[in-house]
Formats: sequence, C-alpha cells, structure tokens
Amino acid sequence: MVRKRLIVRSGLTCVLWLLIFLSQVNITLVPAGYAQDRSSTELSSSGGEINRMELSLDDCLLKAMRNNLNLKAEMITPQIADKNVTLASEKFIPSINFNYNNQNTKTASYSFLEASDVVVTKQDDYTIQLSENLPTGGSFSASLYSYVNDSNRSFQTINPRFGSTLRLNFSQPLLRDFGLKYGRRDIIVAGYSQEISEENFQKILEETIYDVELAYWNLVYARENLKVRQQSLRLAQELLEKNKVEIEAGTLPPIELLTAESEVSTRQADILEAEALVKNYEDQLKAVINLAAETEMAKKVQIIPTDSPSVEKRDITYEEAFNIALEKRPDLEAVRTEVKNKEFNFGYAKNQLLPNLQFVLGYWSPGISGDQLLYQDDNPLSGVIIGKIPGKKSDALKDAFNFKYKNWSIGLTLTLPLSNVVTRANYAQAKLNLEQARLKLKSQQLQLDLEIANAVRAVETNYQRALAYRTARELAEQKLTAEEEKFKVGLSTNYLVLQYQRDLANAQTMELKALIDYNVSLAYLDQVMGAGRERQQVSVLDMSME
Repeated sequence: MVRKRLIVRSGLTCVLWLLIFLSQVNITLVPAGYAQDRSSTELSSSGGEINRMELSLDDCLLKAMRNNLNLKAEMITPQIADKNVTLASEKFIPSINFNYNNQNTKTASYSFLEASDVVVTKQDDYTIQLSENLPTGGSFSASLYSYVNDSNRSFQTINPRFGSTLRLNFSQPLLRDFGLKYGRRDIIVAGYSQEISEENFQKILEETIYDVELAYWNLVYARENLKVRQQSLRLAQELLEKNKVEIEAGTLPPIELLTAESEVSTRQADILEAEALVKNYEDQLKAVINLAAETEMAKKVQIIPTDSPSVEKRDITYEEAFNIALEKRPDLEAVRTEVKNKEFNFGYAKNQLLPNLQFVLGYWSPGISGDQLLYQDDNPLSGVIIGKIPGKKSDALKDAFNFKYKNWSIGLTLTLPLSNVVTRANYAQAKLNLEQARLKLKSQQLQLDLEIANAVRAVETNYQRALAYRTARELAEQKLTAEEEKFKVGLSTNYLVLQYQRDLANAQTMELKALIDYNVSLAYLDQVMGAGRERQQVSVLDMSME
C-alpha cells in the first residue's frame, strides 16, 4: 500500500516537473511577442484602429522643431525686433521734398505811380529739397528754390522775373546729442532688443530640447516598466498554476493558493497603473512634439520609442561645466546684453544734462534772369516801353549752380533750459535701472552656480545609482533562481518565492528608473550649460524644413 502511494506520488511529481519545464520555456518565449499581442487586444477592445509610430529621439526633436507652437511663436519675436532695427535705420535715409505754389494776387493801387487801378501779381514757386539726418547727430540739406514773378507794377526793368537759389545747410550739436553713439541711439537700442529677443528664443529652444528628452525618456521608462510588471504577473500566474497542480497532488496545503491568488490580483493592479503611466507620458510627448499638427488621428497613434537609455559615463567637472555655461547660456547672455543696454541709456541720460549747443553753417547761391524792359530814353520813369530783351529761366539756374553769387553764414546757437527737472529725473531713473540690471546679472550668476553644481552632482549620483541598481538586480535574479530551486525540493514556501519575485521586479524597476534618471540628468546638465542645441545639433534651420 505504501509502495502504491509512492508510485502515484512519483507519477504526479513527473507531471508537475513537466508543467514546470513547459512554463519555463514559455517564460522565455512570451515577452518577445507580448507587447504586440497586448496592442492587438487593446485594438479589438477599443473598437478603433491604432497606428503604431516608431520614433527615435532625433525624430521627436525634429518634429518639435517643426511643430512646437511655443517655439513658432517665440521665433516671431526676433523677426519683429529685426524690423524695429530696420525702422530705426530709416532715420538716416535721405528724403526728397517737392513743393509747388501758384499765387495770383490783386490789390488796390495806392499810388498812380505804382499802377493805374489794380496791382496784379502772379508768381509760381518751385522747391526741391534733399535732407538727411547724419549719424553724428547733425543734419544736412540741399535745396533748389525757383520762382517766376509777373506783375503790372510800373517802372519795372525786368518783368517777368525768374529767380533760382541753391542753398546748402548743415547743423551739428556740439554738446547734447553729439557723436555717433547718441546720433544712432534708436538703432543701438533696437539692436540690443534684437539680441535679447534672439537669446530668449535660444533659451526657449534649449528648454524645448530638454522637454522633448524628458518626455521621451519618461515614455521609455513607462513602457519598460510595463514590461517588467507584465513579466512579474506571468511569474505569479505560473506559480499559481504550479500551486494548483501541487494542491491537487496533495503536496501543498490549499491555504497556499490564497497567497498566490492575492499576489496575482495585486500585480494585475500594478499593470493597470503602469498602463495608465504609459498613456500619460505618451500624451506628454505628443503634446511637446505637437503630433496633432501632422495628423488628425494623433489620439489614436501609439508611439514606440526606438532608442534605449545609455549608461555610458560622462566625465565633466564643475569648473568645466561652469565655464561652458558662462559662454553658451542664452539667458545669461540676454542679461549681459540688458546690462549693456542700461549702460548705454545711462550714458545718454547723462549726456542730456549738457546744454544744447548747435553749430550752424549755411551756403547759398542765388541766380536771377527775366525779360529786360527797354524804356524811352532809357528812363523807366517815362513809363514808355519801347522794347524787350527776352530772358531764359535756365540763365537763373546756371547762375545758381555756377555759384556766381556766393553767400555763406556761420553761427552758434546755445540753448539753456530754465529748469531741467525732467532731465535729471530721467538721469536718476537710468542710473537706478543700470544698478538693477547689474544686480540681476550677479543674481543670475549665483543661480547658475547652484544649478551647475546640482546638475553635475546629479549626473555623477545617477550614474552610480545605475551601476548599483544593476548589481542589485543581478543579485535579485540570483536570489530568485536559488529560491525557486529550493522551492522545487520543498525547502521553501510560496510566500518567499513571491517575495523574491516582487524584489526582482522592484530591482528591475529601480535599475530602469536610475538609468532613465541618468539620461535625463545628462539632458538637464546640457540645458543649464546651454549646450543642448550643440549636442543635439539643433538649429533654427530645422524649424523651417518641410
């Protein structure tokens, strides 16, 4: 009787070992195709078609450069600033002014010697003027004035009369507003604003690169974490099936079944949480790269990351990182430019406290021509016109351009305000603005010091964590394997095997999290150094590519 029981028990044991062997084979085969099976199950349950899109980190960065709305909006700001520089430069573009005036006047005659009854005068005026503001703060103008005058006044010797005057005028401030720096003030200020807007755009570009990397690696973590949880569930389910076989064989008490079933339920709940985490990080990545700009079905696209996190060590000291940041950090450069702008405004406000002394130089050349009237006995008082010698308008122009009659004037004009309260207030305000900008620069450098120190420390710490958790995972695998061997020969319990399975899953998760943290900390270090654009080889040209 005892021998019969032993034979039956031995037969059940062989069946049990056969099931264990098959389940171990299944462990190595299921993970490779499990993700696809899971996706197909989700497709059928949702009732809609889901497209799989495999993307590398470079693909995501390129899509963000093309589609990210925040980047596109910020890209317009430097363009606006560039137009402001162009508008400020128009101040020194010469302008031409044309003026024509036709005048016909009639007045009563107050003397029979002037006219018989009504004095009639007709005059046409023509003026062409070229004027230009000079970068030194002065101005220059050249004008040509011409007229035709015809009157019925008595005793005239030339009628109609043609006149032309070529005039050159130059003025230059000698104290206030003097020099190239202040004469080009609007252009310089607009140029500083353009530099600041460009650096701010580069800062947004750095932040976007980091956001893409963070979202991408978080999605990688979430998907790998889901695989770990799925594998952990399979191990618990396999152990549950083994327990059922052993309970039927009478080698295991039924109470052990409750432990295995409870663990399966717990790990199923872990999978639901992991699946939700995948969806959340996937949505974050879609938002950063603005996938909706490329397809209307973005909600139904499943992103499959193709890059794996790297554990390659990156050696960089605090001093190296800090020096790189001082050179390449865009927000720091923007603050430096703002300080330059405030220094310039302070110098201008100080210049405005000076008196206004203007140097004025004028040079003009008149010319005159017309029809010469011939009187009887060469006496205009006789009033008897016996002939006329015609004149030409061009003669007056020739006299003017040939400088036949040279005239010039030179002078100084000094203007002293009775009160300069407003000017002194502007000076005080500019001084305070400069002091504030310099304090902001110092504060930014102190903040940079803290950020660099934390970033470098995080890179080193996360690298060591990744190595430590790799060792912990390897040890957890060895411990689980040993405990399963002990369980096979009856030297362990369900509880211990499940505990070691859970420890292995946690170790795998922690190793994965440390690895992702290391790659994210590298991306953050590049951001605080301002080197993300260079490392990822991202430029503004990528945003304009179609």
